[in-house]
Amino acid sequence: MKRVRKAVFPVAGLGTRMLPAAKTVAKEMLTVVDRPLIDWVVSEARAAGIEHFILVTGRGKGAMEDYFDHHVELEATLAAKGKTDLLAEIVSALPREGEISYVRQMEPKGLGHAVWCARDIVGDEPFAVLLPDMVMDATPGCLAQAVAAYEQVGGGNIVVVEPCPPGEAHKYGIVALENRQGRLGRMTGMVEKPAPGTEPSNLFISGRYILQPEIFDILEKGERGAGGEIQLTDGMAALMKSQAFHALEFDGTTYDCGDKIGWLRANVAMALKDPKLADAARAALRPLFD
Repeated sequence: MKRVRKAVFPVAGLGTRMLPAAKTVAKEMLTVVDRPLIDWVVSEARAAGIEHFILVTGRGKGAMEDYFDHHVELEATLAAKGKTDLLAEIVSALPREGEISYVRQMEPKGLGHAVWCARDIVGDEPFAVLLPDMVMDATPGCLAQAVAAYEQVGGGNIVVVEPCPPGEAHKYGIVALENRQGRLGRMTGMVEKPAPGTEPSNLFISGRYILQPEIFDILEKGERGAGGEIQLTDGMAALMKSQAFHALEFDGTTYDCGDKIGWLRANVAMALKDPKLADAARAALRPLFD
């Protein structure tokens, strides 16, 4: 069993649910409290032991490359003014040289295609996929839980799932399971937007995966699925015929920050969890509901 060392972050999307803001600001650079979305997700991956971060970018995404680089003038100014705590906080978010790579998705052909674009950097080893608009609040982190599940079952593929709201399974990709033990079960299939009453479970596929590199050979074929795009779920369904898949119901809370209300909820929740901001945030919010 090879260790999970690399993670792919598909960040080339247009962020249409966050327009008009996403017209000029990459969705992944929208802030939750004081950090952009991509920082929250990269930090989660780093805490799970990821050593190499692969961002699949597109047009208008250059701000992310600048964010994960030194800002010489800013750092010099903070140092000169003695703001060492703030300087240390900024520098601590930076990857080390060679830890981060960028690959361009030249055309929006779907999530499966975005993942496939990272094939040469991933190479012949298992890898994680993290959707950057999904902020997972959990201790240990969501990907750390997935890595632990991967090690527990001895490898294969892990798909993070969570319960969907009652009566809304028809809106999601739902997994079928067998031999469930606690939060972990072997997957027997996936159903995209099942008709009401036909769903095999109430667990939908969330925004974290651990996959084996053989999926690249499947995605290479470029077969189109829903929406005329190369779907990652289709690739996983094909790989499931020859490899084991397990679904992990992670212990935590998800905030879909590709959605305006989800992004708002994340800002409030994370501000209230920050010991430096919690009291002031609570005081600021209280009059809105009085």
